[in-house]
Amino acid sequence: MEAEGKEKARFQAKGIIPAVITPLTAEGKFNEQAMRKLINYLLDGGVHGLFVVGTTGEFYGFTPEEKREIFQVTVDETKGRVPVYAGTSGITTRESVMLTELAEECGVDAVSVLTPMFITPNQNQLFEHYKTIAANTSLPVIIYNNPPKTGINLAASTVAKLAEIPNIVGINDSSGDLTLTAEYIRLTRERDDFAVLMGRDTLIYGALCYGAAGSIASCANVAPRLCVDIYEKYMAGDWQGALEAPVYLGATAYCVWTWYFPRGH
Repeated sequence: MEAEGKEKARFQAKGIIPAVITPLTAEGKFNEQAMRKLINYLLDGGVHGLFVVGTTGEFYGFTPEEKREIFQVTVDETKGRVPVYAGTSGITTRESVMLTELAEECGVDAVSVLTPMFITPNQNQLFEHYKTIAANTSLPVIIYNNPPKTGINLAASTVAKLAEIPNIVGINDSSGDLTLTAEYIRLTRERDDFAVLMGRDTLIYGALCYGAAGSIASCANVAPRLCVDIYEKYMAGDWQGALEAPVYLGATAYCVWTWYFPRGH
């Protein structure tokens, strides 16, 4: 028997989805003008979606009302050209539900929710966390696994159970463990609208080979076309061409990761 979400959503997460940075003013406030400019730069680069207020977007540094503004500006500037994914991660289930409701009010297309941080829930508790979030929204929900940052790793068996919930439509895996990514793909492949997305830029090509639907990519902020080329050339059957871009992307990724997470940059 399938677990139940609030509403079954037919949504396909795919392609290159930048984990968008959040531009700030010199005073540390959200820079709306810079955000609008960045959105159009990314769309001109051919990206297939936008993910805001995630890890790269420094979700931990903004109040709910600041997040509301970021969501609203992104939806307004994107104008339906690609799906907008909103980060609604929180330490508690209650906080994530509240942020998901806020994001839904802003008109986003889907939400992405990181596993809780600081606390250490077991796999059953993680299942209940996501099940509760899904039950309180009609939006598509994407699970976000990032054990290097949270200390929590979602087991493949847990993800397989969560994939039975209709409006849980995918997982972004930033574990860096391609074997785990492949297991997520294997255990969820019977559901054709469940997407496994690669969250490590240097592993995009490898994940596509295993059957991933795309990537949520930090480096797409500075090199969107490079990331898009990997995906589009692979999907077109130009595997040699798709292999060329990661050579350059690796150097970009290491530069990005060297300066990761400082709020106010």
